Amino acid sequence: MNAARVWVTNPRHDNARPAGIPAGFVAGPRRRGKHGGSELTQTAFRMEARGVSKVFGNNTALDAVDFGLLPGEVHALLGENGAGKSTLIKILTGAYQPDGGSIHVDGVEVEFDSPLDAQSYGIGTVYQEVNLLPNRSVAENLFLGHQPTRFGLVDRRRMDREARVLLTRYGLDIDPSSELGMHSVAVQQIVAIARAVQLSGKVLILDEPTASLDRDEVQRLFEVVSGLKQQGLAIVFITHFLDQVFALDARVTVLRNGKLVETSELGEMTRTDLVRRMLGKDIAFSGSTSLEAERAFDEVLMSFTDYGRKRSVQPFTLDVHKGEVIGVAGLLGSGRTEMARIMFGVDPADSGSVTLRGKAVSIKAATDAIGYGIGFCPEDRKADGIFGDLSVRENIVIALQGKLGWFRALNRDEQLELAGQFGEAMDIRAASLDMPVKLLSGGNQQKVILARWMATDPDFLILDEPTRGIDVGAHAEIVRTINRLRNDGMALLVISSEIDEVVAYSSRVVVMRDREMVAELRGQEINPGIIVQAIAAHEEAST
Repeated sequence: MNAARVWVTNPRHDNARPAGIPAGFVAGPRRRGKHGGSELTQTAFRMEARGVSKVFGNNTALDAVDFGLLPGEVHALLGENGAGKSTLIKILTGAYQPDGGSIHVDGVEVEFDSPLDAQSYGIGTVYQEVNLLPNRSVAENLFLGHQPTRFGLVDRRRMDREARVLLTRYGLDIDPSSELGMHSVAVQQIVAIARAVQLSGKVLILDEPTASLDRDEVQRLFEVVSGLKQQGLAIVFITHFLDQVFALDARVTVLRNGKLVETSELGEMTRTDLVRRMLGKDIAFSGSTSLEAERAFDEVLMSFTDYGRKRSVQPFTLDVHKGEVIGVAGLLGSGRTEMARIMFGVDPADSGSVTLRGKAVSIKAATDAIGYGIGFCPEDRKADGIFGDLSVRENIVIALQGKLGWFRALNRDEQLELAGQFGEAMDIRAASLDMPVKLLSGGNQQKVILARWMATDPDFLILDEPTRGIDVGAHAEIVRTINRLRNDGMALLVISSEIDEVVAYSSRVVVMRDREMVAELRGQEINPGIIVQAIAAHEEAST
């Protein structure tokens, strides 16, 4: 074979090959569609999902969803937790097979058996966590699995030379022989995109590509995306940052609870309209206000001043008063959870200061926070909250035991007494305090986590989505617990996607957007409509 390398890949690449794919791409054998058709049919959509459904047990993750992707467009896929975005993407990329509906590429119905099969049809994916090999060179990552060879050996000189040409097309002036891990996350993302386009070249799916990037790096990535769009690539862009959606001039599809809400051009909706569709709230801007909004709080328990963490949440300033509930509102990915994690020391702040009852303190780890009387119920109770194989008793006493230290170990009788006391206070429904906590319902697991922190007698309790995914009875019990703890003088910060719920129990409401605190609402401002406006765009809320 001569020096020109032959690439064997999907037969349909030649329709719209983006720049950056080497000349010499040739078709492999044509695949037949599901119904036997082998010729390309003309269609407006490069890729299309028609009435796609997916069921896991009793949970319908996708319910007859339509999704069409045009050549040369950026199409934003939006929705909150549980909306169905991840399930749809896994179906489009062959990781899942649909239980109903069909997938079409260039008008031909296809069935993907695996992500590799989807890739052969021209479907490439880049995830938030770059799935490359940081200890290998940039060139090796670009050409892994299809390295140029000479006499049966990898031709490294040629690989580096071709990698340099390819990187230049993506605006990267880096040494292709350098280790990938030496470069910034933004550079690694672009290398991953270059590889995905090279291997697929028809559809590029970007799943939260900007989550770990700063503003300058985001702009650099956008330039790459814009260039690929102009070259005819169809791009799916999944993000929680609405400003980025508008900056990319993307077409938008919104999912909610596994159903298609709407597919629209951005020119047809405002940011507020978009937020309402995502949250499922058709809120009038003269709705009810908080019953707690007019209460006065004098005693400052803790003060966070210019407190933040790079690539996590912008510095914020917040006073926390004894006996108040601070509600935190914002879309998924807005920085709500990141704020909670740095306040509790899970991810230590790298800027700002914190005081406790007027005295400067340092919270570098969760153990520091516990020692200062802070508790934290995380959003994902299964992954970050409960210890599934431990008993209900052990889960309840574990934080208190950590606070006391292992030289003051609680004996079994003390553990049973504490677990029984706080289990009863939280109305935990368990056959035995010694049964594994993973066998409890979601609502009872959440109550166990609350009981754990109540056992430590905290002054400040942070709750991240405490009522998500639980039954109505447990939901009501947790809301009653929030109100009771506030009335007992405890300070609480409660993150929730349920705006009506936030309004009902909050003394103040902090609004997060794009990892920044954009509003702090008080009094009559604690109103569902005003909160939605602030989530959508702070400028709208202040006019």
